[in-house]
Parts: sequence; C-alpha cells; structure tokens
Amino acid sequence: MIGTEAPSIAMTTVATAQYTLLRIRELSPTQPWPRCRAHAQPTIRNNGSMPPLVSIVVPAYNNADYLAETLDSVFAQTYRSLEVIVADHSSTDQTWQVMERYADDPRVTLLRTEAGGGALRNWNRVSLAATGTYLKLVCGDDLIAPESVERQVDALESHPGAVLAASTRDLIDASGRRFVRGRGLAGLRGRVGGAEAIRRSVRRGTNIFGEPGCVLMRRETLERVGWWDSRFPYLIDQATYSRVLLDGDFVAVDASLAAFRVSSSQWSVRLVREQAQQTIDYNAWLADEHSDVISRNDQRIGDVRARMMARTRQLAYAYLGRRMSNPSADARADAS
Repeated sequence: MIGTEAPSIAMTTVATAQYTLLRIRELSPTQPWPRCRAHAQPTIRNNGSMPPLVSIVVPAYNNADYLAETLDSVFAQTYRSLEVIVADHSSTDQTWQVMERYADDPRVTLLRTEAGGGALRNWNRVSLAATGTYLKLVCGDDLIAPESVERQVDALESHPGAVLAASTRDLIDASGRRFVRGRGLAGLRGRVGGAEAIRRSVRRGTNIFGEPGCVLMRRETLERVGWWDSRFPYLIDQATYSRVLLDGDFVAVDASLAAFRVSSSQWSVRLVREQAQQTIDYNAWLADEHSDVISRNDQRIGDVRARMMARTRQLAYAYLGRRMSNPSADARADAS
C-alpha cells in the first residue's frame, strides 16, 4: 500500500536530490563529445545487404545559437545509413540560415513549418517526412554521441520484438558544459517488456527514457500509434513512448549516448509545477485506459514521486543559476 511505501519513497527522492547536487559540484566543465562531421557512405554488411536506414529528425525553433552544434553531432555518427530532416518552425532568429549551411549534404532535407500548433506540429512535420526503418528525434539544442545510432540500431536489430531503445544521457548547461552524467533508465538493462518499462517510469514519477535524443524507435510503430501525442504537452515524449511500448518490448542500452541541454528558456525550468501536474494526469490516464499495465497503487506511488521530483528539479535549477543562461544571448540583451 502507498501508506507503507511513502517514507521510503520520500527518503529515496531526498537522496536523489542530494546526489544530484553532489554530482553537479564534482563534475568538471567539459564538453560531452568532440565536435566533428563525418560524411562516409553506408557500410555494406557481410551478407551483402545494406543496413537499415535511420531517419534523424530535428524540429528547430529559435535554436540559432545551438543548432550547428546539434547537427554536427548528428553528422558525426559512426552509423552511416542516415537521412537527416530539419524543420524550422517559423523561427524569428537565424535558425534557417544555420540550416542552410547543411543544404549541400545529399542526406539532408530542409523544411519550413508554419507558425502555431506548438511542439506537436513541428515534431510531426519532421517525423511524417521520415522514410527510415528507425527514427530518432533530436531537439535543436541537444546533442548525441557519435556511436548513439549505431549502438541503438544494434540493440533493436538484435531484438526483433522490441520497438524502442533508449540510453542514459548527460545533462549540460547553456554553455555545453556537462554537470550530470548517466541520467535515466532507472536501473533497467537489456530487453524489458514494454509494459514493465512503462510501469517503472510511472512509479519513478519521471521520464526514465529521457528526451527524444536518447531514444530510437521503429518508425512504423510510431505511425501506427498516431505519431506524437501532445494531450499532456510537457510529456509529449514520455506519453508517446508509452503508446509505442504498448506495442512491443523495450531495450535499455547501458551507455550515456545523448546530452540534454538545461536552459532557463525550457519548460522544465519555468513550469516545473505544471509539468508535475501533467505527470499526475498522465498517470491517471494510463491507470484508466490500461489498468492491466498500471494499477491504482502504481498511480499513487507515481503521483507522490512526481511531486517530489518537481521539488528536486527546483533545487537543482536554483543551484545552477546562471549556468542555465545562454552567455551569447545575455550579451546581446545587455548590448541592446
């Protein structure tokens, strides 16, 4: 029962907050991975077949300060059978001009998305344009490690019944300095039933799968479930993962293969309480619609932890302070 579990939940969450702040103090301000670009052709397999095509899709909005770094991490992949689709959601900065630097690469498709519709419009815009067997969405300010796609393709190809793979990730500040390593997955390793992975995430009160850059999924499964799900806007990624995982297994890749940029302009900083409430609403939806996956006790535990995790994030953001601000943007604001 939740009454007997609440003290241990509280102690675990407090310990998590203390550990996070400790790790922030300990880690050195280093860049996650080298910045480089690779343009090699796809490697033919030993049996003569071509490897499956992977679509890396990048929905961009006012990401001019970070987009080149994001795309360079995409083109540094050791896995070569790629198409890259980037869509500008009517940005008011130089995002489109940054995108045009990559227009000559034959793997690249550049799109414009009309204003409005929130994140859902642009996420679906790039995803609907994808033609690969697998799809990875990378937000326009995040990074992926050079071996990210290769390792996740291997994971899914080794488990035909799996529909989604995810890795842990590092957290970086606005300047690209790493302050937390290996966040996510809640101890999951290897192949796990989709229902069990969803249950683990709900009971942790947070998105254990990580941001979209941490995830590779089968495109046909995403299409079958109706593309991205924004009924809980701050959980557009986690809610979609859950719908995909209701259709197959999960593979947890035990490596930090992405970097999520924490900045003062993001939902997770400005709207922590709203995000926690939407997590609670999402838990209720799962318990109502999929009671065979999420029990009422799972829901109650998840709700308690969601509130506690919101407080943990607030403490971490308060500690980080100006590290979440973009120095170049601050300089422009000071000059104006």
